[in-house]
Amino acid sequence: MSKIIVITGPTATGKSALGIRLAREIDGEIISADSMQVYKYMDIGTAKPTQEEMFGITHHMIDIIPPWEDYSVARYTEDASKCINDVLSRGKQPILLGGTGLYIDSLLKGRSFLARADISLRRKLEEEYNKSGGEAMMSKLREVDAKSAAKLHINDKKRIIRALETYMTTGVSISKHDEESKNLPPRYDPVKIALMLSDRNALYFRIDNRVGEMLTRGLENEVRSLLDMGVSRSNTAMQAIGYKEISDAIINGSDIDTAAEKIKMESRRYAKRQLTWLRRDSEINWLFPEHAQDSDEFLKKLMELINETK
Repeated sequence: MSKIIVITGPTATGKSALGIRLAREIDGEIISADSMQVYKYMDIGTAKPTQEEMFGITHHMIDIIPPWEDYSVARYTEDASKCINDVLSRGKQPILLGGTGLYIDSLLKGRSFLARADISLRRKLEEEYNKSGGEAMMSKLREVDAKSAAKLHINDKKRIIRALETYMTTGVSISKHDEESKNLPPRYDPVKIALMLSDRNALYFRIDNRVGEMLTRGLENEVRSLLDMGVSRSNTAMQAIGYKEISDAIINGSDIDTAAEKIKMESRRYAKRQLTWLRRDSEINWLFPEHAQDSDEFLKKLMELINETK
């Protein structure tokens, strides 16, 4: 099984800089694990590293689709695994870098995903739901996937339709697929490193500073450009923290400074969710930047941790 290094952690902990430094040290390449860095034209608000900051290190899974196209964890695992296999085939070390926990876990565990959505069928099911109601659609679901139906509420339109769509498209129920997927062996053998600051307030200070820097660099203009391209607020890309708040302010004619404060608040909440996700993983090795006197010592600690867990 192929060894892969994972560097993750909450937003604004310095993952990108450390991952690039490590890649330079061990002849590695970066595979981004950020659900929003996949989108083109979204540089400032997603904190993509600049070409100068990359120091010539190859980055995969960045700028791969337009912002008006929706992306999913299923597509990510398919695309990222191809990148990792390519890096391995050339004798280099893949470094999975980012803070989207669902993407990382799904990729490492080798989760199998069902066929991509049948948009035409989904729209027909949505029309049927709107016409017949949740109870009628739930009854229909019970006939083909009783386990899924038992977990859902009749008002959960999205999941009821998805469960029906899945069965009608593949002949396999979502509940059966999920059970089989959980039993799959992991795809890769990871060394997982998570960055965190001992002082939570110090992390929040970093987050607030980052938001301020994004606005100074032109986040508002970046969002305006996306809106001018025709990117809708309903698109997945525009739901990203920073883009959602600024686009709402632009469209509603409200105060950008107020939007900025909301971005800071939502970013802090996101960091809390990331921590909750990571703390459930017993394989995580935590690394604290403030425990090192300088970047060289920090890199040394990282290398020691990687070698210990290999």
